[in-house]
Formats: sequence, structure tokens, C-alpha cells
Amino acid sequence: MKMFQEIIALKEKRRGFHLITREIIQAMPGINEIKMGMLQVFIQHTSASLTINENADPTVREDFEMFFNKTVKENDTDYQHDYEGSDDMPAHLKASLLGSSVIIPIQNGRLALGTWQGIYLCEHRDFGGSRSIVVSAWGI
Repeated sequence: MKMFQEIIALKEKRRGFHLITREIIQAMPGINEIKMGMLQVFIQHTSASLTINENADPTVREDFEMFFNKTVKENDTDYQHDYEGSDDMPAHLKASLLGSSVIIPIQNGRLALGTWQGIYLCEHRDFGGSRSIVVSAWGI
């Protein structure tokens, strides 16, 4: 079995949903040595998240942002955790709804994503800063 792991520092991105598939693939050249395996992408933060969804039409990402902003409102006076600003607690909630990792099969040295699928970094803060992503691949 082969195993590879890298930590990627993503540059700060504005609030929203951003495709990072290319950055993940570029950081893991060892994937091409795996005929059958798995790739896990894990974000080391509690106010940003990861998901897999459409990679073609950018309005999908805009609609994601609109939906989550409507669903998890800022400036809610019921939030107790507000030390880092009005977007802090909503960012934690959004991150918990989407999750901190995704797992993708590897087939013949390539990610087995569907035709219209891409990996999203979901940035839930106005000024979240750079984000650390741990990418692990294993297989035969």
C-alpha cells in the first residue's frame, strides 16, 4: 500500500464557496501512483468547511452562499459566542452543517469525481485568513 500526505496552506479567500480541486491535485502528485484508493481532504479550522458539488456554473456557488446566509443569520442576539464578530458563530454553525472533510475515490491515478463535481472550500468568515488543509491519499 502507498500512502501520501501533504499540508496545504490556501491563500485567504473572500467569503463564499471556492473551487480548490486543482490546488488539491497539484499538491498531491503521488496520486498518479495509486491505481485504487482513497483521498481525504480535511480542513483544520472551525469557521470554514469543505463540500463537493458542481464545478461548472459559478451561480451554484453564489446560490450556496445566499442559502447559507439566509439559513444561518448573523447578528442574532441569542448567540452567546460573539467575541470575534457577528460572522463568528454563524461561521461555526455553517461549518458544522457542511463538515470538515471529504473523501474521494482514486481510480487509475486520478480522482474519481463525477463530470460536474469539484471540491469546494466554503469560507464562512469575512476575514478568515489563510486556511490549512491536510490531504491524505492511500491505496494500491
